[in-house]
Amino acid sequence: MRTNQEKLVKIAVSGTVDHPRIGGYRVGYDGKGRIPIGTGGIVYSHAIGDSCMDVVGDHIEPGISLANPSPKENHALETFACLGNEVKVLSGPKKGEIGYVTGTHGGIDHTMVYFPKEVLEEMDGNETFLVKAFGQGLKLLDYPSIYMMNIDPNLLEKMPIQEREDHIVWPVVTIVPAYLMGSGLGASTLMEGDYDIMTQDPKANERFGLNDLRFGDFVAIQDHDCTYGPNYQEDAVSIGVIVHSDSFTSGHGPGVMVVATSKEGKIEPIIDHEANLKKYMEQ
Repeated sequence: MRTNQEKLVKIAVSGTVDHPRIGGYRVGYDGKGRIPIGTGGIVYSHAIGDSCMDVVGDHIEPGISLANPSPKENHALETFACLGNEVKVLSGPKKGEIGYVTGTHGGIDHTMVYFPKEVLEEMDGNETFLVKAFGQGLKLLDYPSIYMMNIDPNLLEKMPIQEREDHIVWPVVTIVPAYLMGSGLGASTLMEGDYDIMTQDPKANERFGLNDLRFGDFVAIQDHDCTYGPNYQEDAVSIGVIVHSDSFTSGHGPGVMVVATSKEGKIEPIIDHEANLKKYMEQ
């Protein structure tokens, strides 16, 4: 696809491992109180490509969760970092190792990154990371009604997206109806953060294949335009990637970071159960 990649700005942003926090019991949609493992830190047990469902935790972020201590700088990190961007370790025992961005998480305002398990095991939790942020402002020159965000152009080139005369065909593991989207609605932009698929209805989970979702899976959202924040628009289509795990909290569930949206429905989703970030990054 023809893009404006050569005009995009690549810029350095940085963050450190953000320590997990806890504040007592959290009440779920079932009325039960829990003290779960949640966001932040270094997660050794779950990575891109693993199931994000039935995890004994809440909003679990795979790999390393980054933040910048300064709020404005952290919003820049979260906004400018794009899926697939290169990440470099600047300090600690694994200084010099290279990983990549796997998503951003609104509310907690984290940027998640992937490194191999053997690298994670040797880190001390005090590392600083440099992200080579690249991708915001990306345009598909032949498809002006498709709005792109949050994805590295080099990753986009690796994906088996097909071009048609007036639209593109994008592989996804499932297609989610608008009425299942919850937490994150009302946001003015999805250039940072995500919004959640609600998973409190077991029948809907089965019907739409949500029980099989993995970290890094690409999904389509029907009838949602996310150009300036998610809103219902009949026939619109948005594409996103799963960035955090399921949740027992009412209105929450696996998080979707949007990478493409078309108010006019110029994205045709096609089912491919292997449409996962890990597969594309390892090509």
